[in-house]
Amino acid sequence: MEEKQHKRRAHYSGKYPKRFEEKYKELNPEKYRETVQHVMEKGSTPAGMHISIMVDEILEFLDIKPGMNGLDCTLGYGGHTEKMLEKLEGKGHLASLDVDPIESKKTIERLRNLGYGEDILRVHLINFKDIDQVAEIEGKFDFILADLGVSSMQIDNPERGFSYKTEGPLDLRLNPEKGQSAAERLREMDEEEIAGMLVENSDEPYAEEIARTVVQFRKAGRDIKTTGDMKHVIERALSFLPKAEQKEAVKKSCARTFQALRIDINHEYEVLYELLEKLPDVLNPGGKVAILTFHSGEDRLVKKSFKEYYRAGIYAEESRDVVRPSQEECIRNPRAKSTKMRWAIRERYEE
Repeated sequence: MEEKQHKRRAHYSGKYPKRFEEKYKELNPEKYRETVQHVMEKGSTPAGMHISIMVDEILEFLDIKPGMNGLDCTLGYGGHTEKMLEKLEGKGHLASLDVDPIESKKTIERLRNLGYGEDILRVHLINFKDIDQVAEIEGKFDFILADLGVSSMQIDNPERGFSYKTEGPLDLRLNPEKGQSAAERLREMDEEEIAGMLVENSDEPYAEEIARTVVQFRKAGRDIKTTGDMKHVIERALSFLPKAEQKEAVKKSCARTFQALRIDINHEYEVLYELLEKLPDVLNPGGKVAILTFHSGEDRLVKKSFKEYYRAGIYAEESRDVVRPSQEECIRNPRAKSTKMRWAIRERYEE
């Protein structure tokens, strides 16, 4: 029998690992709890993890009681789901949705290991635009949460292509098993379409320059396949700016461009519109819904929908003002800074 050789981990330079795959301690939080805690105390999110945002504010509003039937539209790392399950105290039921087959598998295993079986928690691998199909199985809901942010696990993993900060394939799909990658989508769009997408999805001020440069790269036979390629395009597009301004401008345009591409290939606005349209029909009378948004496009859609249904007498109440995370939370978790929470309560009496 051939002796199995021990494979050593790759050595990294410096005090702390920089590459995602080298952060083996952060990626194994059950085994290396002290390391994970240390990373979180520095105000960072450990690799492969996600720190749930505005948990206290969400729980205070939803006011979950044992015996209720609830829905988490965005399972992610399971942080919100776990806190809502604690409030149910083993009575009632919670359904959770996700389209990411990679991360949801890990989360389901984690929650099952905490003792949450099918009797109290059922996970559906389905897009939240199909919330009406879920309600046919689970019944109407007393409370619903939708956290529209991309999970840190997805952002930090270079293989998913969500961040310009690390080299990886220009993918950006929430479900990498379906649809087009961002690289494939860029190949078929003309200059006008690219510029329009950047303006509509992220208010990119240099949309025309970036779109023009993408097309120039294509004509020169330079395929934009990776996150680094896309960053290079943006650097070239903004090279006309004064040197002192370029670094910060490129950084901001990269963030906006990746956001715009992600929204486009995952059809995020269309999906959110369907969710908002179907929400009143899946809420029990007096049922509550809270939605966390992370950019102005999402927030505008949620605000408009809640206001229209309130004026129509379908929602009894809606949040006139947004609820924001506390300053302390933003210090602990910088990724919470752009978060806005809006809420609505279903009218108690049906017509």
